[in-house]
Amino acid sequence: MDDGGETVRGTVPDGRAGRAPGGPFRPGFWRSPLRGPRLTSVLGLVLLCGVSVLFVTGLLSYAAYNPGLAGNDRTPDKGLLGFFLFPWPTDPHWLYRFTQGVHVTLGVALVPVLLAKLWSVIPRLFAWPPVRSLTHALDRLSLLLLVGGGLFVFATGILNIQLEYVFPGSFYPLHFYGSWVFTAAFAAHAALRVPRALRVLRGRRARTEEEAAAMTALAAPEPAAPTLSRRGALAAVGAGSLLLAATTAGQSLGGPLRATALLAPRGREPGGGPNGFQINKTAAAAGIRAADIGTDWRLTVRGGSRELVFTLEELLELPQRQAALPIACVEGWSTSDQLWSGVRLADLAALAGRERDAPGVFVESAQRAGTFRSAALRANQVRDPRSLLALRVNGAELSADHGRPARVIVPANPGVHNTKWVTRLTFGGNP
Repeated sequence: MDDGGETVRGTVPDGRAGRAPGGPFRPGFWRSPLRGPRLTSVLGLVLLCGVSVLFVTGLLSYAAYNPGLAGNDRTPDKGLLGFFLFPWPTDPHWLYRFTQGVHVTLGVALVPVLLAKLWSVIPRLFAWPPVRSLTHALDRLSLLLLVGGGLFVFATGILNIQLEYVFPGSFYPLHFYGSWVFTAAFAAHAALRVPRALRVLRGRRARTEEEAAAMTALAAPEPAAPTLSRRGALAAVGAGSLLLAATTAGQSLGGPLRATALLAPRGREPGGGPNGFQINKTAAAAGIRAADIGTDWRLTVRGGSRELVFTLEELLELPQRQAALPIACVEGWSTSDQLWSGVRLADLAALAGRERDAPGVFVESAQRAGTFRSAALRANQVRDPRSLLALRVNGAELSADHGRPARVIVPANPGVHNTKWVTRLTFGGNP
């Protein structure tokens, strides 16, 4: 929302007049007639609204992973940054699909706005002298955190959407801590700049000479001939955002609109038929061998001192329940509701001796490596009658890529916590 700038001539810290070097530090270098307080103010207020929604939906996404449970936290030492956490609900069953779809689609759509905003204030990065006082140095540092944090958060988010994990380390702590740094800098910046931006848009005069100078400093002193109006520039940015939203939202909305999701990762639907809906990782990519899910597969269920072992045939002989639930993932994609059938987690807890007070459960997979080869679920998730150890989907047995012989499916649960290739359930236990 910054609508001000720095003059290119000023006073160096020792009090002598300083002259800017050439290139981008020269006043005449920036000649676009589009730059000015009004354009920057409009873009800044759009970002204020959009980033606020991104922050809230990002917090909800983090809460959905129930990081307070042992084994789930991918961001250790979060401390006070986890003050908002709460038990993630199971109703409505599409909750995570909605919040994460909004988060990802809006984040992609805001990219043109973010880039246009940075372009509108880029002369500030070449202000001269670069530091005039301690206060000015702190202001420059806050801008570094704001710009750097914003680029980092958006870049890691887009790479995650594309399943390109090229950043140094796990996406979860990088994006989590980066988001807090960016949001803190953004909030401080907004508190200082929003009143000024509103005055610009209302056509009111600056309150002080200093503010008047700041509000006009971005305008080129020697503007080039215009080739596009400011309204045209804003329309172009808006059109770019709408285009990105239109080519992203289909992966969350599903159905016929999935074909419009041109920016979504391709080749993630394993053929047709009952199992022909999207996955993130195949059985082969997860290191699952035929022997791991073949006739020798067994499910171990523990509840306190009791331990039970089931074959697939024995599980199929237990009362089978159905639930129509989607798969929704942090990358923003989701499926429509699929008809799952299997044994209720609450029924398995009862068989393990926890009939009256079905507790949370720790789920382990045949997958030998990987961040989400296990997950912990809360008691409210276990007790929901739609929470299943699924053995079939859409009337057919699960394919290997969808977790054969058994996988967990829980309403409103992030996809990676609907663990596939399940081999052990420990009710009331810790990893």
